[in-house]
Amino acid sequence: MPRHSGGWAALRKRLQAEPGLRVIDVGYTSPNNINYLTELGHSVFLADLVPDACNGNWKTGEDEDGNAIWNVQGFLDQALNFSGRTFDVVLLWTALDYLPEALVAAVVQHLHASMNPGGQVLAFCHTRTKGEETVFCRFHLTKGDDVEVQLAQPFPIQRAFTNRSIEKLFAGWSGHKQFLAKDSVSEVIMTR
Repeated sequence: MPRHSGGWAALRKRLQAEPGLRVIDVGYTSPNNINYLTELGHSVFLADLVPDACNGNWKTGEDEDGNAIWNVQGFLDQALNFSGRTFDVVLLWTALDYLPEALVAAVVQHLHASMNPGGQVLAFCHTRTKGEETVFCRFHLTKGDDVEVQLAQPFPIQRAFTNRSIEKLFAGWSGHKQFLAKDSVSEVIMTR
C-alpha cells in the first residue's frame, strides 16, 4: 500500500544528488530498496533489528522486580557490527517502536558513533500504541514521494513517541527536521 512520506521525499533528493553514499536499511530485506539505492550508486548494508531483538536470545534473565535484563552489548555486536565502516544514511523506519526498551537508546548511540558527520537517519515513529496503523510493516522505496508499506511478521509495538521524546532520544545530534503525517506516524530526519 503506498504511503506519502515527506521524510522520504526530502532524503531522496540527497540520495539522488550525492552518489557513493553508504546506506543502512533497517528491516526485512527489500530487493526493491537494494536495487533502487545501488542504481543511484550507493552501497547498502542491511540490519534487521526487530526480529533479532524480539527473539528472546538477548534476554539474560530478570532482576528482583521482574524486569528483563538484556545483553545490550551482545545485541549491538551482532546486529550492528559494521566492521569499522561508517555511514551517511540510515533508513531506520519504525524499528525503534518495536525494540525492547533496554535496546533503544543503545541503538541510537551506536548509530551516532557509526555515522559520518552530516549523516542522516530517517525514522518513522508511532504517536500512539493502539490501532490498525501500529502493525509492524516493512517499507519499500519508490522513485516518487511515497514509500510502499507491506504487513510483516507481527511484533507488538513497545512505545509511542512524542516530538519531545524523539528530541531527547536523539540529543547530541546536530539537527532534526520533523514531518507530520495523517496516520499517527511522525517522521523525522536526524542529522549527525
